[in-house]
Amino acid sequence: MTEAGMTESAESLVRDGRGAMGWAERAPMSRHFDLANQKDYLAWRDEKLARYPRSVDVLKVALGDIGCPSGEEKARITDLARRANMAIYMTTADAASLADASPEALRPAMRAFGRAFELDIAEAHRSAENEGIVAIEVADTPAKRGFIPYTTKALSWHTDGYYNQPEEAIGGMLLHCVRPASQGGVNALLDPEIAYIRLRDRSPALIAALMHPEAMSIPESVEDDGSVRPVSTGPVFIIDAECKTLTMRYTARTRSVFWRDDDETRAAVAMLNELLSEQQEPLILHYRLAAGEGLISNNVLHTRTAFENDGGIGRLLYRVRYTNRIAGT
Repeated sequence: MTEAGMTESAESLVRDGRGAMGWAERAPMSRHFDLANQKDYLAWRDEKLARYPRSVDVLKVALGDIGCPSGEEKARITDLARRANMAIYMTTADAASLADASPEALRPAMRAFGRAFELDIAEAHRSAENEGIVAIEVADTPAKRGFIPYTTKALSWHTDGYYNQPEEAIGGMLLHCVRPASQGGVNALLDPEIAYIRLRDRSPALIAALMHPEAMSIPESVEDDGSVRPVSTGPVFIIDAECKTLTMRYTARTRSVFWRDDDETRAAVAMLNELLSEQQEPLILHYRLAAGEGLISNNVLHTRTAFENDGGIGRLLYRVRYTNRIAGT
């Protein structure tokens, strides 16, 4: 081991800055994400932790019109996204009632809301419907059958689209609650930059391991129509040197995920799983979206508790995902 606690392979990974899209071929890494630059990292870290919301209430922004947010509303959401990579918006009672009466009318308003933050590159998804939006509800349709999000079961920690190819990583995500469950359905939320900080503070070698281009692999999946989603292998932490941003690909699942077989990766995954699964991190926030409320984020880490539906009308959320981030973040 080196003096910094890294093996020679991890130390070389730090030196050449691999781990971003294109890895070694990319431009030089953003200074505070450069594992060899402790000074700039500590300055960024201290500011990040000082400004990070300690209460979920800080994340809330009231909207007058989801389809046309005001300049002040956009500025507040953008500021929160800079601080925590997410914000929770609350529509007016009238807007919530309208959405509940006619959920389809909400779809174009959601897309307009995304466009207000330059989130105009929606991901193509097997379950996408009108306006490229996916209905997250209990369902047994061919495109949703067998996938946990469309059941009442709990969802473990993950970022959206962790099974995508690294160059197609999900940057932004919008989740709007049309109808909450009668019980349960609570989300836990954590900015990936906080996870990065906790691991890097323990040892830069842990970050280096999770920036390796073969850190995490998701095996291929054959769809009902015979199409194949190919194997996806790439880093957990993707650093975009040009935009100076961090994107995370992660799932706490133990099935259908393979980790690089080396000591540093095992140590990094163990610490990350411990940090999340035992919820030791004090900056993890919990919230249950009510009707008319939503989460806009740069694809933060999140979970969902199991839930119960009341009668024939069940929990319904709309989700749209993007390959880019919230503008200005």
